[in-house]
Amino acid sequence: MTLRIGWIGCGTHASQMLLPQLVGFDVEIAALCDTNAERLGLIARRYGVRETYADAAELIAHPGLDAVGMAVGPGVHAAMGLAAVERGLPVFMEKPPAATAAEAERLAEASARTGVPVTVGFMKRFASGNRIARNIVTGDRFGPVLGLMGWYLTAPTYFAGEVDYTGFFLHHCVHYMDLVPYLGGGAVADMSVRKVENGPGRLLFHVSFGLEGGAMASVAMGTVQSRGNPVEFVQITGDHQRVEVDNVADVTWYRDPPFKADDPAADMSGERDALTWRPNLTAAANEDHKGYRPLLAEALAAFRGEPNTAPTIADGAVALRHLETMRRLLDC
Repeated sequence: MTLRIGWIGCGTHASQMLLPQLVGFDVEIAALCDTNAERLGLIARRYGVRETYADAAELIAHPGLDAVGMAVGPGVHAAMGLAAVERGLPVFMEKPPAATAAEAERLAEASARTGVPVTVGFMKRFASGNRIARNIVTGDRFGPVLGLMGWYLTAPTYFAGEVDYTGFFLHHCVHYMDLVPYLGGGAVADMSVRKVENGPGRLLFHVSFGLEGGAMASVAMGTVQSRGNPVEFVQITGDHQRVEVDNVADVTWYRDPPFKADDPAADMSGERDALTWRPNLTAAANEDHKGYRPLLAEALAAFRGEPNTAPTIADGAVALRHLETMRRLLDC
C-alpha cells in the first residue's frame, strides 16, 4: 500500500538526509510545508509535489493523508505532533521531539490514548555499527554487559550563537540519552557529571551513568572538536570480550584468544579471535550506514500497523528526562 505522507520542514537536514531516503520506499509525498517559500518551491519541484503550505496546521488538515513527517524544531514537533495525533495521523518526527520532557510526555500520553503511533528519529540505533553491536551484546555468546564507554563530540561553530548550549543539548546530546541504555542493556538509574569549559561555547564534559542491571557507562560529549574529524566511538565491555564501534560503521568484536607467539601451530579461530567488519564504500549500493533509511523503514511499518522496532515518543520522553537531569547537574 502506497502511503500518502505530508511533510513539514524542508531545511538542510530534511532535504539531504531524510526525504531522499523516504522516497526510496512505497510512499507519495502528497503535501509539503515550510515557511521559506523559495526552499519550499525547490523541494516541491524536486519531488513533484503540487500541494504546498506555509502553515503546518494547514498541512495536517490536508485531505487524504495517511501520516505526517516533520523535521523542524522541538517546539513545532510537540505542537504539530499533538495536532496530527488528534486528527488520527501517525507521525515521524526528528529528534528532539519536544523542547521539554513534559511536552514529550503529553504527546506520549496522547499517542497511548488514541493508539496513533508517534515515532522519533533516533537513527543512532540503526547505524550499521551500532546495530551489529546491539545484536552481538544481546546474543547468546556475549553475556551480560558490564560497561559502556564512548565519546560523541562536535564543534562550537555547529551551534554558533547559543552559548547556553540549549541547541547542543537538545539536538546533539539527546542521542546518547537514548543510545546508552539501548546498548548498555538497562534503563538509566543514576547519573553524575564532570565538565571543563575552554571559553564561551567550548564545553567538554563526561557523563557517568549507572544502569539498572548493574552495568555502568561513561560518555564524553562536548563542543571542542572539528566536525571534519570522526567524533564518535563506543566500546561495550563484557566478561573477557568487548565490542567497539568507531565512526558508527567500523566494528571489532574482541574475544578471548590464546597467546600465539610460542605456539608453532597457532592460527586464527573463528570462535575466539577478534572479528572486524567495516562497510565496503566502493560498492555500487545505496547503503545508508548512518541509519536514516532503516529508521524510516521501521517508522513506515509502524504507520501500517506492522511489527516494528521504531523508537517511540515514549522513548523520546525518557531521553529528554535524562537530558534535563544531565543539564541540571552541569549547571549550564
